[in-house]
Amino acid sequence: MSIKLALPKGRFLSPTVNLLRRVGLGFSDYGGETRQYRLQSANFPYLSAKIFQEKDIPIQVAVGNYDLGICGLDWIEELLVRYPASALVKVSSLGYGEDNVHVVVSNQAGISNLDELLVKQDDWRMVSEYPNLAEAFALNLRIRRFKIFPVWGAAEVYPPENADLAILSGRDDTGLEAQGLVSLVKLLPVTAFLIANRESLENKDLSPILSCLSSKLATEAQASSSVIASQGRNDSVVAYSQWRAKEIKLALPDGHQQPPASQFLKKAGLNLQGYSSRAWKRRPSVDLDWLGVKVIRPQDMPLQVANGNFDLAITGKDWVLEHLYRFPLSPVRELLALGFGGVKIVAAVSQDIPASNIEELGLLVRRGKFAPLRVASEYVNIADRYLRDNYVSPYRLIPTWGASEAFLPEDADLLIDNTQTGATLAQHNLKTIDVLFQSTACLIGNKDSLDLPDKKEKMEFFEQILRARLQ
Repeated sequence: MSIKLALPKGRFLSPTVNLLRRVGLGFSDYGGETRQYRLQSANFPYLSAKIFQEKDIPIQVAVGNYDLGICGLDWIEELLVRYPASALVKVSSLGYGEDNVHVVVSNQAGISNLDELLVKQDDWRMVSEYPNLAEAFALNLRIRRFKIFPVWGAAEVYPPENADLAILSGRDDTGLEAQGLVSLVKLLPVTAFLIANRESLENKDLSPILSCLSSKLATEAQASSSVIASQGRNDSVVAYSQWRAKEIKLALPDGHQQPPASQFLKKAGLNLQGYSSRAWKRRPSVDLDWLGVKVIRPQDMPLQVANGNFDLAITGKDWVLEHLYRFPLSPVRELLALGFGGVKIVAAVSQDIPASNIEELGLLVRRGKFAPLRVASEYVNIADRYLRDNYVSPYRLIPTWGASEAFLPEDADLLIDNTQTGATLAQHNLKTIDVLFQSTACLIGNKDSLDLPDKKEKMEFFEQILRARLQ
């Protein structure tokens, strides 16, 4: 008998490390410095673990790839509200990582409770990392008309200009108030939870591991259990009316793209306050009085530009193509390649797969070695196009939220991912069999905005500022 456990990266990593050490599961390599995704228990020979992005864990447990998992209740309920008959079972709270999923509005909206919300208007724009919870909330309140904009993160920066409501996680009202937001209701209290696959509970003896992970063992207060506060939480509240007065709206990237983007813009002569490697805000200011700036996830930018929430954005070409493959009639246009943030989008397989290119892999699929080929990727539309163009069939796409290399070879056969040097792939015993394309940062714009004379002039002026930096 073997038992497989899915463990989280990110916000719950440190307290989960402490828990597992205290209960003696024997995963000494699980920690903040680890670069390994696969772990073997030193105390239970039949117990292995793999480290995932937290959002992926409920899905992996529900489909039976893992017997047990640890993740936040928010991602569990996000799955269950859409798939209530799934094989996911909530075993118990582990007692750490207290958080809440809030429904929030801007403090400029003049709303302080749900009753005021329901009488204020009958058409609501909602933004969230939790689109299923957002839809359930709207339906339960019988909101007549609503639109939900799914995002990868940073939902707090969208109200009030780009959304009326946001559904997001946060520790308390104080942090929300610092961002100019008002919590109308706490939808869900969030702690780390132990989950299990129903068939595993019925057919395997999980009792030794379940006993170790009993919630009674995690009731002590742990200094490391606090959720890391998101950047910008202490930002001062800006005057939202100023945003509405800006003629051109620009989205800048957070995450790994933020430092090189900041350096590029500085060298281009743009004086941005609140967008440096030492300190940055979700709403930085710039010395162009007609330009409004927000910092959001690069993955969300093409859709936000297409929706008209932004006129311009700096994102990666990979995310532009991912968007255009899904929405070929989108008004998003690539205006200028910026040259930084370069990565390769590659197809990779385990070193054990006897294929050195996509043609050889396709032949193995047609011969029945894979039934079907399991393909893990953040770029589901790019992956879908690539496989169809190369006549690979049958295949099944597995959407991921990052750390996709962890899926191979146990939970996927092919990876479509980005890489700079290939070192991470090699570290996880993977080999590249094809390079789909090279991706760098680029400036994108909304075609409809460019058709408006007043906006066109300023958008082209901004583009020329960046183009001059490249010469």
